[in-house]
Amino acid sequence: MTFDIQHIDPNSRARTGNITTAHGVIETPIFMPVGTAASVKAVHFHELTDDIKAQIILGNTYHLYLRPGIGILEQAGGLHKFNGWDRPILTDSGGFQVFSLTANRKLNEEGAVFRSHIDGSKHLFTPEKVVDIQRSIGADIIMAFDECTPGTADYQYAKKSMELTHRWLKRGLTHFDLTEPKYGYSQTLFPIVQGCVYTDLRRRSAEFVAEQNRDGNAIGGLAVGEPVEKMYEMIEIVNEILPVDRPRYLMGVGTPQNILESIERGVDMFDCVMPTRNGRNGMIFTSQGVMNMKNEKWKNDFSPLDENGVSYVDRCYTKAYLRHLFVSKELLAMQIASIHNLAFYLWLVREARSHIIGGDFVVWKKSMIAQLGQRL
Repeated sequence: MTFDIQHIDPNSRARTGNITTAHGVIETPIFMPVGTAASVKAVHFHELTDDIKAQIILGNTYHLYLRPGIGILEQAGGLHKFNGWDRPILTDSGGFQVFSLTANRKLNEEGAVFRSHIDGSKHLFTPEKVVDIQRSIGADIIMAFDECTPGTADYQYAKKSMELTHRWLKRGLTHFDLTEPKYGYSQTLFPIVQGCVYTDLRRRSAEFVAEQNRDGNAIGGLAVGEPVEKMYEMIEIVNEILPVDRPRYLMGVGTPQNILESIERGVDMFDCVMPTRNGRNGMIFTSQGVMNMKNEKWKNDFSPLDENGVSYVDRCYTKAYLRHLFVSKELLAMQIASIHNLAFYLWLVREARSHIIGGDFVVWKKSMIAQLGQRL
């Protein structure tokens, strides 16, 4: 994997670049639709490529390991062959799911013992095993195994957790360097910065991660309950330390406002379930603000979902029609909303890229933030 920076905003840390992988080029800043279980919920891949213009999607190690299982993925020739997506894929390590989905799990130096949320079966994730699983999945970018501490963790817990994550990282990197990809193309591993909301811990973790000299780096453990101001503060601290010439991936974040603020602070890559999950529940993100499509006020509004026409669904369907679908509990409602929201997120990062290149990103961002926060 390579990363070429193309433009740097003169008034912030925002930048544009190209990440080149075995499955194609990713233009940054970029948003990655979440395809947890080998699919992006309610969205066909042709819609992801042709209308949403997704360049990379995310898969989840925990879910794919449990179902369909690594044996099936290996028989298929990896996730790209299994689901038919021929563009880049990133997999997270499954650590967040181990610690958030499983009530019965035990953490120790070796790794994490957990029970499946599907059938209660017992499993062990170690830093080495997580590398092996992601080798078998075949993602272009894979993540190190870490513990994601909640945003409300106390200092001693956060410190102990970060230090364990660092020891796991060294083991995972050693194993990664001693193993080979399985399907004839290269993979790269991103370390993850932790440290909760504590400035000294975040600095220590960023320094440790930077010392590993990997192709890219991730920032984890944010948007997990801490105040948004703290999240931005931690991003700034970490990005003062992480190498400028490597892509920075902010994991699991977030709202359109979060994304623009983080781009300004030097982040290149994002993922979040919000556009699809909120969309399935009737929340629509637009360049003018946020709409609840189940509200009565849209009953006879025959205007497009977004006046900027970020998706073909904006040109085909009106607010009144989408509200009707939600009220009628039609499955098409969830599909239209998911397509629109993902298209909007991808439109937003393309616009950000355009304004970074144009040199007026900060001014544009301020005007967009004011609009995005409105409840329509």
